[in-house]
Amino acid sequence: MITDRIAAGFQGFYETFFPGNSHFTQKDIPDLTGKVAVVTGGNAGIGYEVIKGLLDHGAKVYMAARNPERLDESIKLLEKETGKRAIPLIIDLNSLVSVRAAANEFLGKEPALHMLFNNAGTGEVDELTDEGYDVVFCGNVLGHFFLAQLLIPALLNGVSSAPDGKARVVTTSSVLHVLGWLNFESFRDSPAWRRMFGEFRYCQSKFGGIVISNEFAKRHGDQGIVFTSFNPGSIRTKIYDTMYWFEKWPLYPTQYDASYGAITALWAGTSSETVDMNGYYLVPWAKVGRALEETRDPALGKKLWDWCEAQVQDK
Repeated sequence: MITDRIAAGFQGFYETFFPGNSHFTQKDIPDLTGKVAVVTGGNAGIGYEVIKGLLDHGAKVYMAARNPERLDESIKLLEKETGKRAIPLIIDLNSLVSVRAAANEFLGKEPALHMLFNNAGTGEVDELTDEGYDVVFCGNVLGHFFLAQLLIPALLNGVSSAPDGKARVVTTSSVLHVLGWLNFESFRDSPAWRRMFGEFRYCQSKFGGIVISNEFAKRHGDQGIVFTSFNPGSIRTKIYDTMYWFEKWPLYPTQYDASYGAITALWAGTSSETVDMNGYYLVPWAKVGRALEETRDPALGKKLWDWCEAQVQDK
């Protein structure tokens, strides 16, 4: 286990800070006319750039975020840049009630979904949701789990209507998952939650995101839905605003614009090259990578799935 973490860590950080050139660019995105996408956290950073690439190639895109004013501002700016308008979808991933409401709103408007980008991310904060969950784990893992689960019927309709017979679900993770593990007691208010530093809660959430993506891949991959997770690279986003100065300053020389962070996401979500990569972990830029072997532990995957299902029952 320790050897795997060391090896995955060295490889992961090298790929993050020295990604090289990408064989895939936004110009390589195929025509997406007739396809529907949902992007969480789409009003800023990587999500914004993902939506920009999708709109530029003809997709109908729902920008999912929690702040109506920021949504409106971002949609207007994107319209100026692309000449096309994204559709707002209000969702607070830290509220399971809000997640269901957003899913119901989408399902009431669209019969099919072809691409779901679980992109929204919460950084290192020491807060609890109104329902008592760790804000970081709920926003990065549980909320996205519930959203994907609720949208499975639309994704299956997307499979039926897509020319390649596939729908895609792409989850934004991080190289920092190599420093994570799953302490189930820390997912909610508890002594374990209070003892865990915010940095490790973030790493845990990124580890958990890969685990749950892999579990979705096992359960729905044979139905034509392709689930992937990815490391976007060292990207200059608002997540870094939550870090201490001594954590941030060494990263500045290695950071890339958010448009680079969107490259691997768009490759995973649109390219014919990734159509058979169900359950894969991808790295910058547009390459197949290696996540911790623990993220593929079937017992751990089932345990996390069962925990998530128990939380969303009757929500």
